[in-house]
Amino acid sequence: MSSHSFASSAAGFDAGALIPPLVQSTTFCLDGIGAGAPHTYSRASNPTVDALEIALGALAAAPPAVAFASGLAAEHALFLALLRQGSEIVVGDVVYGGTTRLLERFFVPFGIRVRSVDASDPKAVAAALSCDTACLFVETPANPTLKLVDLRALAAIARAAGVPFVVDDTFLTGDLRPLDAGATACVLSTTKFCEGHGVAIGGAITSRDDALLERLRFVRKATGAIQKPFDAWLTRNGLETLPLRLARHAATALQ
Repeated sequence: MSSHSFASSAAGFDAGALIPPLVQSTTFCLDGIGAGAPHTYSRASNPTVDALEIALGALAAAPPAVAFASGLAAEHALFLALLRQGSEIVVGDVVYGGTTRLLERFFVPFGIRVRSVDASDPKAVAAALSCDTACLFVETPANPTLKLVDLRALAAIARAAGVPFVVDDTFLTGDLRPLDAGATACVLSTTKFCEGHGVAIGGAITSRDDALLERLRFVRKATGAIQKPFDAWLTRNGLETLPLRLARHAATALQ
């Protein structure tokens, strides 16, 4: 994987650099009041964050991702985008503990119902979905037990029920493309394999649903949950070695 795979769209900022530069500016020049510009304020968008989002989207064969300050910030935005008071989310029985905490202690008090299901059993998942289900959320391999689920089978079930199917993609990473298996969206803690060096916290969501991506960008702007440019720069650089690292991880696991 070369730097050319992740070319930055931030024309005028990169000067042709193979590694997109770090742009720490909070604000950007405008030609006048009401004038359009690629970036105005880094709470909404930033050239360095853009470069990471383009790279993550390329890995997933998808449009640019939406980058967040952490994986949980990404999940928070996703749930805000998909859930409403009185709706239900069906969640795999083994997911990251922070996900469970976020749902049970933050969203349940606001009238969201959470139903746990053995996500390795497609029949159980199908039986758990109802007309009130606003999202099916699973993680595979799950943290920390590494429990696996059949993504294609669950995607078919969710599609038949008209339910968005979201996969916590942290351990698979976009390089293995769960979106190809039929997921509506994938949420990542880029802190782990994507960044790969233990120096930057971050999260992201990839999807091929343009309306969902637009909604997520609005939620991120409204809540101030965008990733910091320096962390985005570190993560973008870490992605350069992701395929090599994943190959070694897989080989070691098989051994």
